[in-house]
Amino acid sequence: MAPPKRKTGGRVTPAGTKPGDRPKPAVPSGATGSTGSATRPAAGRVAASSRYTPPTPLSAKESPPWLPVVMLALFIVGGLAIMARYLIFSDSNLPLLVGLVCLLGGLFLATKWR
Repeated sequence: MAPPKRKTGGRVTPAGTKPGDRPKPAVPSGATGSTGSATRPAAGRVAASSRYTPPTPLSAKESPPWLPVVMLALFIVGGLAIMARYLIFSDSNLPLLVGLVCLLGGLFLATKWR
């Protein structure tokens, strides 16, 4: 059987506070606001964060309605161009290149579809 862990006693929070209270930040004597007084939040309020993250607009969360149509059209054109290279244009690699570019364009649009 393992020996019990050593427990250190003592108060963790400063005297006169509760576990849910946040300690007030210490303001150095030279730190003053533009009015000359130290800037502190009102009693019982938490100071606002210095970083602001604006909410994401709704238009950024939804893809435009034309995106899946163009994506499918690029997949179909790419597949037809690759088949045309082997069935019709057996001496040129240009349809193969066009087909691969269309397939990659469709794949790129597929990653943007929400």
